[in-house]
Formats: sequence, structure tokens, C-alpha cells
Amino acid sequence: MSGELRILGVAHGLLLGLVLASPMIGPDLLPWGVEALFIIAAFQLRLADRRWESRAGLRGWASHIRMAPGRLVPWAGTAVVAVIAGPQQAALAGSILAAILMGELLIYPVGAYLLGRLPRRGLAALILLLLIGCSLAGQGQPARLAMAFALGMSGCVFWMRGPDGEARSTMLTASAAGVALLCALILPATTAFAMPAGVLAATLTLAHLSVIRRHPDHWRLRGAGGFRWRLTGS
Repeated sequence: MSGELRILGVAHGLLLGLVLASPMIGPDLLPWGVEALFIIAAFQLRLADRRWESRAGLRGWASHIRMAPGRLVPWAGTAVVAVIAGPQQAALAGSILAAILMGELLIYPVGAYLLGRLPRRGLAALILLLLIGCSLAGQGQPARLAMAFALGMSGCVFWMRGPDGEARSTMLTASAAGVALLCALILPATTAFAMPAGVLAATLTLAHLSVIRRHPDHWRLRGAGGFRWRLTGS
């Protein structure tokens, strides 16, 4: 599924390209890139699936499963890249496949139903719990990637509930992304928590920028009578 947010969609494509090229760029960055990919992909998936609320019960689950194979192809390619990256990242391939299957077959169908019934404060609390869960799980583990998937879904529902495209919201999420990523660089002990928080905040920022409201001022002549010439004598 392709999302409707152009800027976020471009960022998603660039991130996927960087992850696929990571064996040549920096194999050590692959786990972080995959985790960010899980967050953004889940955000985009929930955003694009506008018909979920109209599909009740098992029909919704079955319809989602029928469309899943097409979405799994990029993840299979990502798993192959993890194998190519070397023996240190080989285990990541299994984690990717296990986490995406869990996300597509279980987390998304259940989450799409439950998240829509949570208030915005409940979503914020759930996002915080998922961030804590990510920080407790080991890097590249299936549980951490599955929680990153749930984090992206929750972030999307949170974004859809709030004011989109407003300058204040955009500045808040951009500031949060900057602070989180700065903490990850300066305080390595906080990286496990700060990285997914920063990626989610950056995703929300790009979503806001994709729909930012513009108020163009149409050019017009001053006055209703056209040009007036003032003649002055000496």
C-alpha cells in the first residue's frame, strides 16, 4: 500500500534504499535502519488502510491477509540484505521475517481494532509503554522489531486524532526528534529508548509537513480604481 503523505513517502523510499545499500555503506547501522523501517512502514500501512473500519470481524482479517504477500516482498529483500551484511547480522534476517509475520498476521489486525477505540491520552500512554518495551528488548530481536511495528501503528492513529499540519505541532515533533537523536549521540546509554522515540517523532514531523496548511496571499492592486497619477506643479 502506498501512503498519501508525499514527503513521508519519499523519506520511506529513501530509508528503504539506504537499508538495502547498508552492506556497502555501514553494516553496523543495519539494525537501526531496519527498526526505523518497521516504524515508518507500520505508520504508512495504517494510514493507507482506510477501509479497515468498514470490514467487520474475520472478513477484515481475511482481507488484510490476502493483501499481505505484496507487502512482504520488500521485507524479504531486507532479510536477504541482512544475510549479505555478514555473519554478525545474519540473525537479523530471521528476526525481520518473524517480526513482520507477527506484525502482519497478529499485531495489525488486533491493533487496528483496538487502537481506534483508545482516547488520545490512552494512545500516548501506549506509545510510552512501547518505547519502554523497545528499550528493554535487545537490538535486532524479533520482540523489539514487533514493538517497533506496533509503535508505528500507534503513532499513526495518534497523528490522525490530532491537529495535522499546524506549525505548533510540527515544531513540537521536530524538537522532540532533535532532542531524542541528540540524546542518542551524546548519551549512549539512552540509545535504546531515544532512537525509536526520535524515529517516531521524525515520522510525525514529516507527516505534519506533508499536509501543512498554506494560506496564500493573492496578489492584487491596492485600491479599487486602478492607477492614479498625482500631478504636481512647480
